Amino acid sequence: MGVAGWRSLGRRFEWLWAAYAVSSYGTWLGFGAFPLIAILVLHSGPTQVAALSAAGRAVGTLLAVPLGPWVEFRRKRPVMMAMDLSRFAALLSVPVAFALGWLSFVQLLVVSVVVAAADITFRAASGAYLKALVAPGDLLVANSRFESTTWTATVVGPPLGGAAIGLFGPVTTVVADAVSYLLSALGIRAIGGTEPRPERTGGRRLRAADLLEGWRHILTHPTLRPLFFNAIVVNGLIMASEPLLAVLLLGRLGFAPWQYGLVFALPCVGGLVGSRLARRFVTRFGQRRVLLTTGLLRACWPVGLAFVQPGLPGMVLIIAVQFGLVFFCGVYNPVLATYRLDHTAPDRVARTLSAWSVGTSAGIAALTAVWGLLAAVTGPRTAIAIAGVLLLATPLLLPRGEHAREDTRERATSLS
Repeated sequence: MGVAGWRSLGRRFEWLWAAYAVSSYGTWLGFGAFPLIAILVLHSGPTQVAALSAAGRAVGTLLAVPLGPWVEFRRKRPVMMAMDLSRFAALLSVPVAFALGWLSFVQLLVVSVVVAAADITFRAASGAYLKALVAPGDLLVANSRFESTTWTATVVGPPLGGAAIGLFGPVTTVVADAVSYLLSALGIRAIGGTEPRPERTGGRRLRAADLLEGWRHILTHPTLRPLFFNAIVVNGLIMASEPLLAVLLLGRLGFAPWQYGLVFALPCVGGLVGSRLARRFVTRFGQRRVLLTTGLLRACWPVGLAFVQPGLPGMVLIIAVQFGLVFFCGVYNPVLATYRLDHTAPDRVARTLSAWSVGTSAGIAALTAVWGLLAAVTGPRTAIAIAGVLLLATPLLLPRGEHAREDTRERATSLS
């Protein structure tokens, strides 16, 4: 066991975790890099910044739709490595074009598309690989460690990224993000071991039924279905506010890049704490109660961002609001990820996770586009306020009634 209370999940999981960690740190070093480049280098306005986030994600999502079934019947490690290398090459093209004076809004959009499609495909492959790699009773432990890593990277990455941009220029963090995907690919390669090729049923060619199988599983499952729709709306409204908040803070309120990074980094200690407590909460209260309670409480915070002011008071308000939000997200996310894997058969995990990612990404893209137009009419602050008010109603989409009940004692026993 080593450290008291520490459960080893094996050397192969440690390599997977290391690969996840390095790419997470790269991603959060580059937090908000494209909106920053669009604003500071290309002098884009709120509508263009929102369009960059929305269109890149939307087109990338469409490209990812057929990739879920394609991933399902292939070995997952080579797919994960290919997606890492695709993201490395796409992101590296940005600093190269910047150095040559060729960087344009269109290139940022194309890179966003490639990265979005690769992100979805990687998540589908890695989720299926994780389910085969660790025992069912260890899935929440593994997902909590991934979640803890994400929040740790979020604490460290944005302030360092903001400082690096201030010292070395606006594309510095894009270089770091690109290199992190190369290192992640090398880490996944180091996992080693053999991975059997999944057996395909019903012929060798991709069929329309294969494209729909993940959606069918989600939409016919009595608890996954409401969780899915809740995820679409909550993630969409939160992410739709992000580019508008960047415009508000960096433009109208005069925040420096390092301040922008800091106010989103410090609260992520809450996500780290929440992810470390997730398993303990599930053991004590049961999976369903934790999902419903934290799903409700995470929606109560973002409306506060509408009241942000310049200077120190504004920084304190953002830190407080974000701390509350990410603490409950830190508990909710690994529990949801584990529930999804527990309630999905091994031969449809990749398609289910791909469908889930496609659905949530499409929702984010659509709401980001709408909120960009809304901000053009009402202003960024008003658009952020409307998103926050709507988030207060999202707990109504969480599962309720007898269909949502589970044998939580059985789940708690498997965790102990």
